[in-house]
Amino acid sequence: MHVTRTLTILGTILLTSLHAEEGGAGHYVPGSMATLIDLPPTKPGWVIESVYLRYEGSASASRNLPIGGLLAANLDATSDAALLGGFYTFDDQVAGAWYSVGGFLPYVWMDATATVGVGPLARAISDSDDGLGDITLIPLLMGWKCGDWQYNAALPIYAPTGNYEVGRLANTGRNYWTFDPTIGISYNGATNGLNAALHTGFAINTENNDTNYQSGTVWHTELSVQQLLPVGPGFLGIGFNAFYYDQITGDSGSGARLGDFEGRTSGIGPVISYVLPVGENTFVAEARWLPEFDTQNRLEGDYFWLKLIYQF
Repeated sequence: MHVTRTLTILGTILLTSLHAEEGGAGHYVPGSMATLIDLPPTKPGWVIESVYLRYEGSASASRNLPIGGLLAANLDATSDAALLGGFYTFDDQVAGAWYSVGGFLPYVWMDATATVGVGPLARAISDSDDGLGDITLIPLLMGWKCGDWQYNAALPIYAPTGNYEVGRLANTGRNYWTFDPTIGISYNGATNGLNAALHTGFAINTENNDTNYQSGTVWHTELSVQQLLPVGPGFLGIGFNAFYYDQITGDSGSGARLGDFEGRTSGIGPVISYVLPVGENTFVAEARWLPEFDTQNRLEGDYFWLKLIYQF
């Protein structure tokens, strides 16, 4: 059972302020590169992709989180992001791999409430924002095919194109660059319909010059397993996506008033997809839910994904 592979490395969705930024995370969003729909293309041509992501999260009143130059407690936040992007895979291989370039343009809506200040100066505030987020550029995306196995390499670069203002709970941009080299291995069973993928990467952040805050480097790993079943004219995929996200170096700069403030989170949830061959082209739709647990120095909540891809 051969299924055309496509890629989605999520752009800057970015739940910017909503992830206890600047303190415990980076641009990478769990669920960005994990399953069958996220794999690099292995045939020349175009891939067009649209993505919707919703995040709902909260943090306890006992923990301050650094957000936009503020220290906020009792934070509740939601974010919705719509992304449009695509890739082009060249006819000629590079070092034996299919080579693609691409990018994503995100539009973000977000709302947040929190308590700022301490003692008699504490006050509840709310904030909202919408607009262009941080664009994702992908100058390097490579896939090596070897039978049912595929080896992958990618370099997403997140550019600070979204709006950012010091003193706001909600910003559509992060105001710093992130470079996220990622490698992975995947299995696509030609006869048994079993698909599995493992990807890991390191998100390396530059300094936010407006707050003099540099977030530490984040190590992220994602695992997925899906079983494809023939249903109608295509294939139904049922499986799960699990992730581990760990900040491995501390935050720094004069704005890092909470010290290292290293963040961590994990999650696992169901994935359902449908792969529809259309002549020599392929349409893929996927939905997934990723609830978080074992969270430290971040919001804890749920990711809801919908991804649509057309490869031609």
